[in-house]
Amino acid sequence: MHPFVILAYQAIETYLTAGQVMALPTPLPPDMVEPGAVFVSLHLADGRLRGCRGTISPTQPTLAEAIIHTAIASATDDPRFPPMTAAELPGLQVKVDVLSPLEPVTDVEQLDEKVYGVFIQAGYRRALLLPDIPSVDSVPRQLELVRRKAGLLPQEPAELYRFTVKRYQ
Repeated sequence: MHPFVILAYQAIETYLTAGQVMALPTPLPPDMVEPGAVFVSLHLADGRLRGCRGTISPTQPTLAEAIIHTAIASATDDPRFPPMTAAELPGLQVKVDVLSPLEPVTDVEQLDEKVYGVFIQAGYRRALLLPDIPSVDSVPRQLELVRRKAGLLPQEPAELYRFTVKRYQ
């Protein structure tokens, strides 16, 4: 298991069992020192989504802090689900996606649903869809879902961005 995934799991476990945000590991591994944008996705043992939260740009001084805070938010603050309990920890599957910076998209030909995630915004409405989601098999489907998630109509003007992820599980 990758150290990012171990850290995310430990953050969730510490928060759910002790009610505390875990301390940063010391010393920090070199790949956790720099800031970064991160998403943490949680799935139950049967594969069902249990939580997913993240950021589109760095919000913490280090990637380690971003992983810790995002993992806790995924477990306790995804509005689609009630907060997790410690009883749900056995079998919990954790994925950590570290995002590249956003790049503007001027033509949908620049997209590939398996390679790029998409971020869309129009005013205060915005949404993100990670790349390589099993139920997303085309760019039109990816755009349909991200628009729906943002509350945007199919032809409503919006700014579109792409990004890549490094996925750890």
